[in-house]
Amino acid sequence: CLPREQPIFSARAHVFQIDPTTKRNWIPASKHAVNVSFFYDANRNVYRIISVSGTKAIINCTVTPSMTFTRTSQKFGQWADSRANTVYGLGFATEQQLHQFSDKFKEVKDAARLAREKSQEKELANSALSIAAPQDLADDLQSPPVMCVNGPEDKLFRSQSADITLSSEKERIKKMLSEGSICEMNLESELFTLQDSNAKLVAALHEANANVEQWKKQLAAYQGETERLRDQVADLEAHAGQGPSELLKDELSQSLEELEALLKAKDEEIHILQSKKADYHQMEHARDEAIHRLRESEMRNSDLERCIQNSEQNLSNSLGERDRLDAEIQRAIEILDIKIFDLNDLRQSLFKLINKCP
Repeated sequence: CLPREQPIFSARAHVFQIDPTTKRNWIPASKHAVNVSFFYDANRNVYRIISVSGTKAIINCTVTPSMTFTRTSQKFGQWADSRANTVYGLGFATEQQLHQFSDKFKEVKDAARLAREKSQEKELANSALSIAAPQDLADDLQSPPVMCVNGPEDKLFRSQSADITLSSEKERIKKMLSEGSICEMNLESELFTLQDSNAKLVAALHEANANVEQWKKQLAAYQGETERLRDQVADLEAHAGQGPSELLKDELSQSLEELEALLKAKDEEIHILQSKKADYHQMEHARDEAIHRLRESEMRNSDLERCIQNSEQNLSNSLGERDRLDAEIQRAIEILDIKIFDLNDLRQSLFKLINKCP
């Protein structure tokens, strides 16, 4: 039978989670790029985003219509998961991969919205049917009455004990279902990871086998040609003569030396390819570290930009406050000038009054 969830899209990216303490810094959830996949559950009509690093599920997010995928840079995007109380960030190798993931996220979100609307319509239809059902059918579905043996007290005790038993049984079933769902989710994630790893290993094995077979064929051909030339040289030496045979012997010896040199060069090329394989892993690790440092630099730049904006806002507020104080000081100066002018008039009036008095 087919598995309950089917992968519909997959992309490789570096996974980050927001720091739960500061809510500002990113914490790497994987040491290298991993597969981030969209899954669709046909039975429950639910979409999920799952990513596994090793044997650990670092992303297990159910897509809801309220989610939004935000592209914060050319190769980085994020979205919030309210159920897990976290924010996921993805760093892609190219801008095209980011666009593809963003488009698929929007498509899946719209599909989840349509699925929710259909589910709500179905629930409304079921509720309407249940309301319109005959009363006698509802009476038949009710539990039979409890026989009263020792009066009303015995009937109440039996009802309470039955409710307690039903509630405990419901809790036990819910617990079993939740544990089964978690185990199933872990097994599905591990299965998807193993399938992906197996496909990569099979492809690498086929490529290596093809290269080895090709090198073996070339080596066997070179060795056969060498043996043939050696036999010809030995025959010529056994029937050595003068003149043209000596010239042919020199040519054959030169050809033999060239083939031996070519064979040696092929061996060296094989060794170089084997050494480059280890260098490739080192370069990939260095690239991952550089990408991580680039993400940290981008986050620090964002923090510095926010600090600069805050400083500019504070400076603008300070300049506005200074202009307001200058205006108030100017009004106070004008009022003082008016008061001084009034006092000067009063002084002159008093002086004239004193002079008029005998």
